[in-house]
Parts: sequence; structure tokens; C-alpha cells
Amino acid sequence: MLQNLLQSCEFNNTDHRTNLNGIDRLIVRRGQPFSISLYLRSGSYQPGVSSLDCVAETGPQPSEQYGTRASFGLSASIDTSRWSAAVASPPGDMVALLICSAPDAPIGRYTLTLGHSARIEFILLFNPWCPGDAVYMDNEQNLAEYVLAQDGIIFRGAYKHPIPTPWNFGQFESGILDVCLKILDMNPKYLRNPGKDCSGRRNPIYVSRVLSAMVNCNDDKGVLWGKWSGGYEGGVSPMLWRGSVEILRNWDTQACQPVRYGQCWVFAAVACSISRALGIPCRVVTNYLSAHDTNSNLVIERYVNENGEPIQSKEMIWNYHCWVENWMTRPDLKPDFHGWQAYDPTPQEKSEGVFCCGPIPVRAIKEGELTFKYDAPFVFAEVNADVITFIKKKDGSTSKVSSNALVGQKISTKSVGSDAREDITHLYKYPEGSAEEREAFKKADHQNKLLQQQQDQGLHLNIKVTSDMRKGCDFDVFAVVTNNTQSEKKCRLLFGSCALSYNGFMGGNCGFKDLLNVELSPGGERKVPLRLNYSKYGGQVTEDNLIRLAALLLDYTTGDTTLAVRNIVLDNPEIKVRILGEPKENRKLAAEITLHNPLPDTLENCCFSIEGANLTGGGIITESTRMSVGPGEDAKVKIYFTPTHSGLRKLVVDFDSNKLCHVKGYRNVIIGK
Repeated sequence: MLQNLLQSCEFNNTDHRTNLNGIDRLIVRRGQPFSISLYLRSGSYQPGVSSLDCVAETGPQPSEQYGTRASFGLSASIDTSRWSAAVASPPGDMVALLICSAPDAPIGRYTLTLGHSARIEFILLFNPWCPGDAVYMDNEQNLAEYVLAQDGIIFRGAYKHPIPTPWNFGQFESGILDVCLKILDMNPKYLRNPGKDCSGRRNPIYVSRVLSAMVNCNDDKGVLWGKWSGGYEGGVSPMLWRGSVEILRNWDTQACQPVRYGQCWVFAAVACSISRALGIPCRVVTNYLSAHDTNSNLVIERYVNENGEPIQSKEMIWNYHCWVENWMTRPDLKPDFHGWQAYDPTPQEKSEGVFCCGPIPVRAIKEGELTFKYDAPFVFAEVNADVITFIKKKDGSTSKVSSNALVGQKISTKSVGSDAREDITHLYKYPEGSAEEREAFKKADHQNKLLQQQQDQGLHLNIKVTSDMRKGCDFDVFAVVTNNTQSEKKCRLLFGSCALSYNGFMGGNCGFKDLLNVELSPGGERKVPLRLNYSKYGGQVTEDNLIRLAALLLDYTTGDTTLAVRNIVLDNPEIKVRILGEPKENRKLAAEITLHNPLPDTLENCCFSIEGANLTGGGIITESTRMSVGPGEDAKVKIYFTPTHSGLRKLVVDFDSNKLCHVKGYRNVIIGK
């Protein structure tokens, strides 16, 4: 009996929605039949007479006890609830055989033995199209977005100014699936007990937790090395990555040494690529003003000096933080906690002795169920922590400051089928002040939130900004003080600014003002401007383009102190992309890319790079322009590439120069056959 898989791979892979991985080998999804044709050397197949012993095995130690070995014979028809085989052709010397795996079979590389002579190798993936699979998702548009989409948008910037960053997930690019399976095989649990680990791969909860640990390299031979301060010598700035493909390929070709460097959105994006490659519906989520609670008390304590300048501490509020959500059922928890599960591959705090986090049902965070697996208190604090601010005086004493600090704002992800931002805050939190929110806090034992009362001291302070805050420009920001009392007020106002990294680390001063005598009549308002000059902030801001504004108001009459804080993000110039010619599959195509220099400085060493799923062959195409680009001038290049598959594709563009680093843009391109 000889196997004949040459024609069946294309049919099966297309039927199982894995054909973008290639059609040169068999890649199928669990709980769904696939077909193979067998030629019988002697005799012919006779229904009810002929028999065939089938054995499917995965992992280095196949075992029926672990579920990594299954023995089964021919049945009258396919049973999609277990491993089964059935003949789908009339009697003869050529037999069309249907094989179906169990919908809870471990994913991975398999060997299928048929009778005494035929051996077939294939890869088995999760199947979100199969109702019996734990990752089943009953919505074709969602499946197209969360499993099949090879590019997407990750939101960065600030909560009042979310900025879309394009990303090439590239989960179907050549070799990426093999790298994802290799990541599973390099995890410490596999190295300690391969049989048990391979058995665990039946469960998307287990796989997600392994990925959470393996995308960072803190405890293992993980994919990415995280770095948030200092330079990026010996590696690549996290800002420079445009997609996951180069990262995963570098890890694979460099003997599983960690790729340098990653930050939260890079960790999340790589985890999303791996999840989608393995067949788990996945999306990247951004939480603005994300709290990092180090002691699990659900409270962030922060300190400022007498000038209102922040004093760095371990507990911080990140300007934004990205993680991922995988879609699956949770039979290990109470009913109704299936659906989106948050897990975080960015190494922040240890979980069960390892730098990983999740998966935890998003609904458990909303309901305040902090006893649920895994890491519910940490994620709950990221979106719900209370913030208490103290002023530390020169004599060492401290006093509490009234502050309008917010946590967990505009939780965002890419919308299904478009590049628009979808606000999913309601999935993590009940409306502020609602009875349901209070009930969730009770369940979470979040006493600070329960006891917190809105204090009205009569003096109100907030920060307002203009709509046009572009890098390279000078602009004003404003501290607005309002006196809602019936008496005259005399105050001191300190209004300062400093550079900020997205994870809360403060940099150099960008502008400061100290007004000793701000007088306010009853019901009066004072609007105090602070000029931010490029000559001052240009050398201070990091690649994140963030500036922290802080206004501190001291009421001379009562001695009360009020703090207002706001983070602003400076807009980079727009990258304009013009496609020259009609985009066709396997036909060379050109893109004209232009960027206007908004700075009063000359740009040197300019470089444009592009990447796109099925557009650039999984690689990055770079074009440098040697000319200097003066103030107000345009940098322009023409880049050629060849699309390999039809459909809607996202062309991700990056611009880098000595003064204007990592400006990202994108263009959607429809490729015809």
C-alpha cells in the first residue's frame, strides 16, 4: 500500500484554510476531516471485509495515556468527536480515505501510520471553525480578522490622542509556522517532560500560558529581550520593528538566542502572530494609563516634590500598555467565563515563579473575580487601580495631594474589517459610579475605591492643550484654575513639563513656570499658558514623542494642594504612499513614498523601509536617500516589490533619520489575480 499525497495537500490545505502556509505539505485543523488517496498494491478494497489499522502519534514519547497516541480502525462513517477513518470511494485498487482528528487532540507535528507500510506526516492546528474545539468562534467576519488577517493596527500615542501603528503579523509567511512549533518545543515544561507538555497542547489555556512565558526571554530561551531604558546597542530599537516575521526568523536562525529588543506592543504583536499561526483567534489590546501594581494592593502610590516634579518609583502608570486576548472556553472556571482571555507576554511580575501573565477571562476582570486563574489581581489593577499622590517636602515630610488621576482609559483594539479603533473598555469595566462597578469593587475587596469620595475644595485645576501639537513646532499648553468658592483666593501655581517614555519613566525638563501670586475672584477663572519650544523639548523627547505636563496649585488660605497631570503626544509628519501601476499577483509593483520634513533642522542619513504580508516575501525592503533633506523639503523614494497573493494587503512603511526617528505609516493595497 503506497501513499499519494501530492494532489491532496492543495485540496486539504485549502479546505482547512491553511493554504497560505503553502501546499507542499499537509497542514490541517483538528475536528475536521481530511482526505488522502491510497493505492493498494495487491487486491482491492472490499467494504465490510477489508480492514485498516491507523495510528496517529505526536511528540517524542507518544502515549495513549497522555492522549498523544491514538489507535483507530475503519468506520462506516467519520465521527468528528474522536479520531476516526472512513472510506469515501467505491471498491477498487485506489481508495479515497477520510481521516478526522479529535477536536481536543494535542496540536503539533504528527505521524499517521496506515497498516504496515504507509506513513504520512502532517501538522495539526487548533480549529476555530469546529464547534467541538475549545477555540470555536461562530462568526466568519471575526474569524477573518482574528485568525486569517496577516496585518493589523496597534494603538499607541496617548489616551486623548490614540495613534494607530501598522503591524505585519505575517503568520502565514514561509517558515513561520515551523518557528511557532519550535517555540513550543523550547519551553522549559517540554524540556522537563516532553510527553506531559505535548499532552497539554490539547488545551488553549495551557498553550496561551506557555506563549506568555516564551515570547519574553526572562526565564527561558524565549523570543524577545525587553529593554526600556538606555540605548539599543547590540540590537534593534523596538520602534524600528514593523512586523513579527523578521523577529521570529531571527530567533530561529540565531540558535534561539533572544532578539534584541522588545517593548510591550512588540511582545504583544509577536504573541498575536504565534496564536493566530496555531489557530487561536487573537487580537492586540491597548490599555491607556495602565497601572503597574507591584504589591497587589490595587493602589498606586506616587510622589512629587514641591515643584510638582515626579519622584520616580517602582509603581507607575504607563502611558499605555499592550497585551493580547485569545478566544477560548474556560471549563476550569465557573460557567459563562468563556470568550476573550487576556494574557500578557511583557515581563512585569512573576506568576507561579515565571515571568508570564494570564490567561484570565476579560469578564472576570469586569466582575472583580480576583480568585480566578490566572493573575486576575494584576490585570484588575492595570485597569482599576486607585492612585494616591503625595507631595514630599524638603524636610522629608509628606502630605496628600488632591489629584484627578485616571487609570484604565480607552481600552482599544482594531475593529473587525477596518482600521478604525474599537473601544472595548466596557468589556473590562462597568460604567464609573454605577451600582455594578461598586459591586465589582466589593467582590475584589478594593476598599480604596469603595471609600473614595469626590472632594470639592472649591478650587479646580485642569490642563488644556491645542489641537495642533506637531514635532518641530512651538506651541502653548494651558493650566486652567477655577475658583468655585464665594471668597477671594490667592494661590501659587507651578506648571512644568518633562520628556516621558510610554512606560512612565521621566526625562529632561521641557519647560517650567512658577507663579507665586495667582489671584482669583469668586467664580473667577485664570488660564495660564506655558510655551513649549522645539529648541527646548527637541533634544529631550524620546522616540515615544511624549511630554508629561503637570500643574501644582497651592491654596495659601487652606494649605491644600491640587495636582493635575496630562500626557501629550507630538504628531509625526504623514508618510504619503502612491502606488504606481495596477497591483497584480506575481507582477513587479512600485510605490512612491514621500515625507515632508517639519523640523527646523536638516535630516541626514534618511532611510525608507517597507514590509507587508504576501507583498515583500516576508522580508524588509530598504531604500536609503543619501541627500540631505532641509527644513520644509520632501524626502522621496521609489521602492519596488512583488505581491505573491491576491487580496487586501497592508503595506507598512517606516522612515528613519538622524533627527526624525521611526515615523510609521501604511497604505492598504488591493492585489488582483
